[in-house]
Amino acid sequence: MTIDPSAIIHSSCVIEPGAVIGAHAQIGPFCHIGAEVSLAAGVVLKSHVVVAGWTDIGKETTIFPFASIGHAPQDLKFGGERTKLEIGARNRIREHATMNPGTLGGGGLTKVGDNGLFMMGIHVGHDCIVGNGVILANNASLGGHCIIEDNVVIGALAGVHQFCRVGRGAMIGGLAAVVADIIPMGMVIGERASLDGLNLVGLKRAGVDKDEINALRGAFKAIFMSDIPLKDAIEPTRVKYAGSALVDELITFITAETSRSLTTPSKD
Repeated sequence: MTIDPSAIIHSSCVIEPGAVIGAHAQIGPFCHIGAEVSLAAGVVLKSHVVVAGWTDIGKETTIFPFASIGHAPQDLKFGGERTKLEIGARNRIREHATMNPGTLGGGGLTKVGDNGLFMMGIHVGHDCIVGNGVILANNASLGGHCIIEDNVVIGALAGVHQFCRVGRGAMIGGLAAVVADIIPMGMVIGERASLDGLNLVGLKRAGVDKDEINALRGAFKAIFMSDIPLKDAIEPTRVKYAGSALVDELITFITAETSRSLTTPSKD
């Protein structure tokens, strides 16, 4: 066990031999820290937080009461293998959140980036890769093996099916059931999520150049809103908007190899 002398630890905590507690960490009442847990400098565990398994938590991340971090993945094939959960810096993980480590079949790693907000009751399943600046609202859930790129916002009570990809800057409405990949900057809604346009508010807030936004809007219409089959619309759109980084990112995402289909606009 390595505990930095500047760490503040409540007397009711249980810290197992082997754990590493960084400088100025604060561990509140009734927390339980496992033997293979590493807390970086400035990590705060409010109270009643359990961190288990091989779990690294980055600097200045704050975890609120009754969160369960690093316990065995919810996978019937899991047999107790040593797999990892890695959480980045400056995240806020709220009450009753759960995050699981990876499985051997999925690469052995669940990874969460920096500067995220994970609200009450969220779940990050095994082998997920979650980017920076991601927001999961209350009770949103990620199935195993999901890839959530930077600055994605997932609304309350939404669920993302295992193996789905959600592209950078996408927004998922509350209660949506996502069963297919979502394009970068896409906005999806509905009980069975359908593509409802682009996350224009997010693009403007991020300070994206107006010409880039207009190019992306044109590409979106050409690919998703025309009478041409999607696969036949890709190459003409690539040529028409050559030089647009956002359009190139969109097309790269759409054409990447994936085990899921693509979320598209509703036909209704």
